[in-house]
Amino acid sequence: MWGMIATWRMALEGVTEAAAELKAGKSTASAVVNAVTAVEDFPFYKSVGFGGLPTENGDVELDAAYMDGDTLAFGAIGNLIDIANPVKVAYALSRQRYNSLLVGQGAREWALSQGFSSKEMLTERALQHYRKRCRETLDKGLSPYDGHDTVGVIGLDKHGSMSVATSTSGLFMKKRGRLGDSPIIGSGFYCDSETGAATATGVGEDLMKGCTSYEIVRRMAQGMSPQQAADSVVCELEDKLMSRFGRAGDLSVVCMNRQGEFGAATNIKTFSFVVATEKQPLTVFRAERIREKTHYQPVDDEWMQAYAARIRAPIEE
Repeated sequence: MWGMIATWRMALEGVTEAAAELKAGKSTASAVVNAVTAVEDFPFYKSVGFGGLPTENGDVELDAAYMDGDTLAFGAIGNLIDIANPVKVAYALSRQRYNSLLVGQGAREWALSQGFSSKEMLTERALQHYRKRCRETLDKGLSPYDGHDTVGVIGLDKHGSMSVATSTSGLFMKKRGRLGDSPIIGSGFYCDSETGAATATGVGEDLMKGCTSYEIVRRMAQGMSPQQAADSVVCELEDKLMSRFGRAGDLSVVCMNRQGEFGAATNIKTFSFVVATEKQPLTVFRAERIREKTHYQPVDDEWMQAYAARIRAPIEE
């Protein structure tokens, strides 16, 4: 049995190639890292890697993580500036016994010492997006903060090994040094090959309040299906935040168990995810929640074409 699931339509091209690797018997580690790398390298995705949106100071601070479900080893980096492919840095860090989470200048220095390339990650298109978003929010006295699109990829290989990787440029207009859930083990990601894995996307400040990914994996270990675990965690966290905090941000998750069964849950209207398993052909699904249960269906050609046109559309100055 093999399988792969990832957050958002932007993961499709990476998952397409990585799923072929898993089908051919390659390891989950290389598959998930390669899938995330493909997203990081594509400049039209303004929430991950090259072309990601900057902080309020104008820097592109990148976060990424990798976790090995066999050993529970993980590596995570935060606030990484001008280093190509932060997910590869996180993977390399997971091979170290100590210093599993590095941030800021320390993360950059370590990456350079390991031979990773320095690269200007801020693009002209990202700057255009930045200025447009400022006009739409700050210039009108509105908050710029909203859910952000982290790419998270889970893989299961034919040997029964599982892994998960994440990557993001974080919340738009975030403060310098801000970390969300994506590089935080248990919140943005968690993986145990004996049970399964989960990864999250949305408002990190709220996702961290529920240790969301770990909780999904814990519930799968107790016998819940991936779908039951995902729905119950997202719904309960949203209810708790609303009752005790007064508001809840975007919360979306995907998960997979060791049998290759998958689940997804969301509290927003437009959450998409990508799945390919031994039993499920490569598919982009669009999910929505109806009465505390997440329902999803394959997107059609019209949706795919509209997506492609939207992310490549010229930015109005």
